[in-house]
Amino acid sequence: MAGKALIFSAPSGSGKTTIVQHLLKNNSDLGFSISASTRDRRGRTEVDGKDYHFLTPEEFKEKIDANEFIEWEEVYAGNFYGTLKSEIERVWAEGKNVIFDVDVKGGINLKKYFGDRALAIFVKVPSIEVLAQRLNSRGTESEESLSRRLFKSKFEMSFQDKFDVVLVNEDLSTSVKEAQELYEGFKIA
Repeated sequence: MAGKALIFSAPSGSGKTTIVQHLLKNNSDLGFSISASTRDRRGRTEVDGKDYHFLTPEEFKEKIDANEFIEWEEVYAGNFYGTLKSEIERVWAEGKNVIFDVDVKGGINLKKYFGDRALAIFVKVPSIEVLAQRLNSRGTESEESLSRRLFKSKFEMSFQDKFDVVLVNEDLSTSVKEAQELYEGFKIA
């Protein structure tokens, strides 16, 4: 049985993953769609099948050819990300609504795919300077990768009007409360 889809997209470092994790922790009727990716795992904390389905580029391309993705793209050179149809089927089979934590282009494509059964939320920070501070504080970015992410973030912000709601994440506790209210209104609509 098909449920609803809650889509969170944002430039990297905007806080969307933290918001999604909060919603998952506090809403037993939500199931997380695990994205597929060809990128390397970050440190020792990321787990295959939990954080991402980590695939080789060859495996990813085989799944493209087999039409196993709802959407996919090459987000950074050589790094592919996508949403597997099997993930949505898995979550809906559990009787849950599906929640996505995806890049901006993926969010737009998912909204097109699901239409009115989806609520697409664009999470943004108050400024590029705040975003740069957040990305720097992660300690995972080289100067080159930080520059690349900031350039991409400026571009991604130009697509915020393609989403149903823009959530400015200035204060995390306020943002998670707003996200919860958005979900509660959406699931009964």
